Amino acid sequence: MKRFAAKYVYTLTSLEPLLNAFVEVDDEGTILRTGPCERGEEVMDGAIVPGFVNAHCHVELSYMKGLFRKGTGMAGFIDQINALRDTSSLEEKIACLKEAMDGMWEQGIVAMADISNCDDSFAVKASHPMYTRTFLEVFGAHPAECGQVMDAVRALQAKAVSMGLDAAPTPHSCYTMSPELVSASSVAGLESGFLSFHSEESDEEEQMMKSGSGPMWENRIANGIPTPPVTGTTSLEYFLNRLLAGGLKAPVPGHVLLVHECCLTAEGAALAKKVLREPFLAVCPLSNLFIHKMLPPIPVMRESGIPLCVGTDSLSSNDRLCMVEELYTLQQAFPEVPLGELLTWACLNGARFLGKEDTLGTLEPGKKPGLVFISSCHSASSCHSERSEESPRLTAQSQSQRP
Repeated sequence: MKRFAAKYVYTLTSLEPLLNAFVEVDDEGTILRTGPCERGEEVMDGAIVPGFVNAHCHVELSYMKGLFRKGTGMAGFIDQINALRDTSSLEEKIACLKEAMDGMWEQGIVAMADISNCDDSFAVKASHPMYTRTFLEVFGAHPAECGQVMDAVRALQAKAVSMGLDAAPTPHSCYTMSPELVSASSVAGLESGFLSFHSEESDEEEQMMKSGSGPMWENRIANGIPTPPVTGTTSLEYFLNRLLAGGLKAPVPGHVLLVHECCLTAEGAALAKKVLREPFLAVCPLSNLFIHKMLPPIPVMRESGIPLCVGTDSLSSNDRLCMVEELYTLQQAFPEVPLGELLTWACLNGARFLGKEDTLGTLEPGKKPGLVFISSCHSASSCHSERSEESPRLTAQSQSQRP
């Protein structure tokens, strides 16, 4: 048995932490009990929380770290990724993604929803202690390519499954796929019960879908790439309509993760709840700032009641894959959100999306979520809050590690 004690312990069975409390685990890491410390017991100055769940990552792009210019907008980012993709050897790519996964593990990430376009990451993920669900992302703007693309992704799925990975097809976005492929890949992915979709990532995407204009539209025309249909609606509404066009009936079953949603409105959220039985939202704030200096509408998301998750995106659009830095960014921009709620997004809701809430996400007896210690987590008295002992906040120096 091991016992760890800290000033704050977030079990996440509620939003408030236990103060000056302990967590006991057995030798396998299973939670035995939590509770208040004995008088005089030494506690670490920080917070113990469950292991993080990275709800959106492209770990196979880790070889692109440090190569991208920031603030180019989506059109500029897409130009860069097309130019820089496959500029490293397979050995270099695998070494970089393994380093990235090891780094996430050391920083307390115990599970990940990972996007893959190929099999580069399969062997590393299959042997790694971190749990991953692999979303095999497909592209294809020409309608005639739909059958060929689906055959290829089914073969990739078979390889992933043969290596012990949970994996299934998933659509990329409304603008990189023909309408037929959006529907086909969504239906195929939902056979597994899970889907992840890049949605409303930028104003440029919305401009393209609503009016057939803007930098992303012009970029595709200039490069001779087929353009998506101009629907006059948001890209989210277009995606939801494509699910129904594929023969699915509302409410569509399965865990569907809408990633980014920087342009989400209350009307769009209501429609998502009507069409999807179990929608989730994944925010990747540092990636959004990196690409187009924009943050997701957290107040709209909270008001919608759709569970929020947190992701890091990739090292092509982020400097580090660190969940604490993502949470600190959100906390600085939206100080009204208590730390307990942010941690619920980063731990429990991610586990729920992956269907792993029975073992991950909270510090409850019988579960094995992993323990993470966050240093430099202090009471909000420094922020002039009257709830100083109930509202701890991260600081710019916060670090996470396994206790």
